[in-house]
Amino acid sequence: MTLPPTQPTALISRGSGESLVEQIVRSITSRIDDKLLRTAARMPSIRQFAEQYKVSRFTVVEAYDRLVANGYLESRRGSGFFVRERAQMMAASRSGQDTDPRPTQQLDVVWLIRNMFRQLPPQKMPGTGLLPNDWLDGELIANGLRAVSRQNQNPLLQYGTPQGFLPLRQQLQLKLAELEIAATPDQIVTTSGVTQALDLVAREFTQPGDTIFVDDPAWFLMFGSFATLGAKVVGIPRLADGPDVAKLAELAALHKPRLYVVNSVLHNPTSTSLSAAKAFQVLRIAAEHDITIVEDDIYCDMHPGPAVQPATRLATLDQLQRVIYLGGFSKTLAANLRVGFIATSHELAQRLSDRKMLTTLTTTEIGERVVYKILSEGHYRKHVDRIRAKLDTMRGKAIRQLERAGLTIDAPTPAGMFVWVDTGCDTNVLTERAMAEGYLLAPGSLFSPNQLPSTRMRVNVATMSDPGLLQFLERESAKLRQ
Repeated sequence: MTLPPTQPTALISRGSGESLVEQIVRSITSRIDDKLLRTAARMPSIRQFAEQYKVSRFTVVEAYDRLVANGYLESRRGSGFFVRERAQMMAASRSGQDTDPRPTQQLDVVWLIRNMFRQLPPQKMPGTGLLPNDWLDGELIANGLRAVSRQNQNPLLQYGTPQGFLPLRQQLQLKLAELEIAATPDQIVTTSGVTQALDLVAREFTQPGDTIFVDDPAWFLMFGSFATLGAKVVGIPRLADGPDVAKLAELAALHKPRLYVVNSVLHNPTSTSLSAAKAFQVLRIAAEHDITIVEDDIYCDMHPGPAVQPATRLATLDQLQRVIYLGGFSKTLAANLRVGFIATSHELAQRLSDRKMLTTLTTTEIGERVVYKILSEGHYRKHVDRIRAKLDTMRGKAIRQLERAGLTIDAPTPAGMFVWVDTGCDTNVLTERAMAEGYLLAPGSLFSPNQLPSTRMRVNVATMSDPGLLQFLERESAKLRQ
């Protein structure tokens, strides 16, 4: 047999930094998981595979051996290698091997997150929400870790402070002051990323049956998280300058939501920002209907400032009375640090700190100390300046490439890492075809609470360096539009 796709470059990239064995194992694993290789299908012989993909036989032997060890292939003496039967793989999964026992592949939020963790080369993942590793500064993190390790080690052996490492909270006070948000360290609670921050706030404010408003489109992870709490998630249409306030007022009167989660600056997935006029209207509606606003500002440091792109933060206008402000460093420093924070009133900060303590005791102080060092020594500002400059270079180029491929962007913005693209076709189908060729897309259906098919998709401009991706998008989107 020949592995789909037949082009060697779809399976192996010698410039990716990943070993050839790892690439072969990852690619074949993905094809089996996504049902592109059927149960009991015979794999190419070691000689055939080596010739087809121009690798050594030793490389193929090692890759096949790993796939057998992980339960994806079986070796039949004298016959070759075959895709292992699904029942056998499920049994292996129950015994502790990392396989996927689900009988079907389903395009949903969990699907996207699970595929994001496959760690394909960045240029194969335009649907990811992270910057490529070589855009970040691993040495900056390593230096911070070395500096922390040279300090008094006793605190590293104990639990941290439930509210978070105090020097970091003091540094965050200065960071918030630059945004004209007044908050003392006692008003700040550190979290394991914005994900935990949202979870803590949702658990504090909602009971099963309560309603939470989100933007539509919005960050997909919230939908499943809130649903597990028994909350009803309702989307508010997002326009170029913020939410549709007429719809917000109408739905607020109907549903009486407890929370409204919103990106004011560099909204995910459109990279648009809230106008001052819309900000005042949102606060007025929230006060009228007693809605607490959760302002997720995770992309704060990718924004160049109001001189380049107008942007208004609700927390700046409200000063943490009705607005709970969330931030973090996973997008700009390292996702693996998991350092985020909540800024709110004194009373609520204490309640959220207690809730955090009851669920996870404390966050990891090692990461908080590393972030504190980077912020306090002035390295962070230069680092994010470099990221913004790279994004500025890539964004215009990516938009031109996408438009030449027949796609449209309604509201291109001068900042941020995402563009919200209209393909003119069902992006669920486009995503399935992309997976068959080794690309991960983020279809628009996943960004809406109703999960309905969409012609939209989110594209990370930092990943748009693979000519094959653009050729695929132009070819397949044109076919689907016919």
